[in-house]
Formats: sequence, structure tokens, C-alpha cells
Amino acid sequence: MFHSLLTHPNSLFGQFDRLQRELDDIFGTSGLPSSIRSVASGTAPQINVGRTPQSVEIYAFAPGLDASKIEVTLDRGVLRLAGERVQPAADGERRRFYARERATGRFDRSVTLPDDVDPDQVKASYRDGVLQISIARREAAQPKRIAIQ
Repeated sequence: MFHSLLTHPNSLFGQFDRLQRELDDIFGTSGLPSSIRSVASGTAPQINVGRTPQSVEIYAFAPGLDASKIEVTLDRGVLRLAGERVQPAADGERRRFYARERATGRFDRSVTLPDDVDPDQVKASYRDGVLQISIARREAAQPKRIAIQ
């Protein structure tokens, strides 16, 4: 039996899903969500931003990208990540997708950083599909222990 009206093939949403797949095949709209109920996350990588007493840490989840083609810039307190995720080449045959959740195309993501970061002390590394950016906080922003006399 069907668990929900959303999964029933003759439901309104089932018909929209079928129509969406047919339009994707006709127009070749790659990188867009293939389901009308999909959340279009765009091509921007998902990020986590946090801070320690010594630094601000940014993790961008970007599997399958070439690290040399990711542009990372820091200008006036705004960190910018830009690049492009290319669609894999088809093997000479036209493929039909029933679901396509991995977006392709250019991305450009900006994050406003706290005022206490030091733009001269930035480290970036890319490993296992995760871009880690560590930006040191200024010495004046570091917590200091005060000795009691």
C-alpha cells in the first residue's frame, strides 16, 4: 500500500514529479532539483562557521572539487568562496535521471567575519572534500588571565 498521498503515482505531486522529469529530459536542465518537492540548495557548498579563543574556523563541504579551482579571498572582513562544480560527462548516451540532488555550476558564497580576525593570518587546507579555513583572531581579542596581587 502507499504510505502517503505524496508517493502515490496518480496523486497531484506524483504527476508533477513525472512532468518535472520529462521537462528535465527535454530542456536538459542540469543542476536543478529533479523533484518539485526538492529544496533547491543551489550550488554553494554547505558551511560550518565557529570560533575558538584563538581563531575563527570555517568548514566548507565541497566533495569532488579540484582544490586549485576553488577561489578563497578575504576582503574587509568578508570571506568569499567561489568556484565551479562541473557536470560529469555522459558516456555518449543520453541519461534519464529520476533524482538529481547534486547541483552543478558556478558557486559564490560570502561569509561576514567578526571584527577581531587578523587577515594576515589565514590558513586554508582541502582534504577529503572538506575545505578548512582557519583565521587567527587578533592578540587584543584573546582572553587574558589577570593575576591577583
